[in-house]
Amino acid sequence: MQEIPVNRIDGSPTRLAEFDGTVLLVVNVASQCGLTPQYAGLEVLYERFRDRGFAVLGFPANQFGAQEPGSNAEIAQFCETSFGVQFPMFEKIVVKGDDRHPLYDALIAAQPAARKNADSALEARLTEKGLITGKKPDDITWNFEKFLIGRHGDVVARFAPDVTPDDPALLAAIEAELAKS
Repeated sequence: MQEIPVNRIDGSPTRLAEFDGTVLLVVNVASQCGLTPQYAGLEVLYERFRDRGFAVLGFPANQFGAQEPGSNAEIAQFCETSFGVQFPMFEKIVVKGDDRHPLYDALIAAQPAARKNADSALEARLTEKGLITGKKPDDITWNFEKFLIGRHGDVVARFAPDVTPDDPALLAAIEAELAKS
């Protein structure tokens, strides 16, 4: 997974290997989603833990309700001006379906199911509204699904979109990974 090529939001090429030794939270993001306010919480996480070797990596995707229609430049400006995002952002990618980016192929293969809150109704609401059809068990459910990657590149957890950045289970998982050497 570390050698999979990705492009930063400005178009410059890189690989996750750039973040070797760092605990990562990879998130598919969108600017026009009901969950978009999570950008603020993701930035808080980044600022809180980055000095301990942690980074949030944002990957815009426009596959869920067409809630990320902008260009990469528009997305970058929105994130900076609306939420003060400083964590690394990457070019818009495909996170589900036949054209899924190789990064998401690897993430999903490593963690095929997301941890959900016991009282979560997000997937049921999306299904009821006809926004989820033909979903495979390992598909990304919606914007703001999160993958936690340990310092050595192992995908250790996956969290449903409505697991917020301040959720105790997510915070505990991050702390546990940061405690490892």
